[in-house]
Formats: sequence, C-alpha cells, structure tokens
Amino acid sequence: MPNAAPSSDSLSRGRERAGVRVQRARALRQGATDAEQLLWQHLRGRQLAGCKFRRQHPMGPYVLDFVCLEHGLAVELDGGQHADPDAQQRDARRTHWLQQQGLRVLRFWNHEVLQQTSEVLEQVLLALTPALSRSREREEQPRTSDHD
Repeated sequence: MPNAAPSSDSLSRGRERAGVRVQRARALRQGATDAEQLLWQHLRGRQLAGCKFRRQHPMGPYVLDFVCLEHGLAVELDGGQHADPDAQQRDARRTHWLQQQGLRVLRFWNHEVLQQTSEVLEQVLLALTPALSRSREREEQPRTSDHD
C-alpha cells in the first residue's frame, strides 16, 4: 500500500509538533536577547532594502532567528554557548539542513551585532544584493511577444 493516505493519528501528531514549534517561536520572541532585539529594530518593517524579514520563524525542526523567505536568507545569532564543539556540530547540521531547503545562512556572534551593528547590516545587505539584483533584472527586462 505505497500510496495509502496518512492516518489521522499521524496527522494529529504532525499538527501537535507544528503547534509546539509555533509556541516555542513565540516564547523565543518574548525572550529575545539584546542582540536579537537590536538587529530586529533594523530588519523589521522592510527597513533593509525593502526586504521582509521574519523573526523566530519555525522551519522544519528548527526555529530561525531571522529569515527573509522571499530572498532565501537566514540570519542566525550565536551566543557564547555556540563556542562549544558539540554546539558547533549542531550548528553545522542545522546550517546544512537549511541549505538543503534552499536558504543561504549568515551567522553572527551576539557581540558582533551589539558592537559592530553597521558592519553586520552591511554583510546582510551584501548577501541580499545578488537576489535583489536578479529580481530587479527580471522586472526590468522587456517582454517579448511571440505574435510578431
């Protein structure tokens, strides 16, 4: 029975897991670090190159710190706990999974965001620039007609 429909039990478990991720994302938004709050002040409301960023966005098994889905860019902020070798392995697996989903991933240390905010924003903007350039090129190309 390879094409059997999923059971209602498995659908319920899937919805339950998704609900837990959404609740976790909400809790993370409320308990944002100083670095997350500062970066969000610059990313929210399409302030950076007109791009819409979401914060603490659930995606698969993860909750992303910031993501611009439109341009496929995730921005992750790391505190001191990420310096641990085990944490670095988890971060590498997470980055690999996100890349498999088609996202580019930028990682910054919290202290970089707090002490070098302009440089961090510049790096985010540079990461968005190729995507922005491609979308603008598509918008500006004249349409050709096959009816000539």
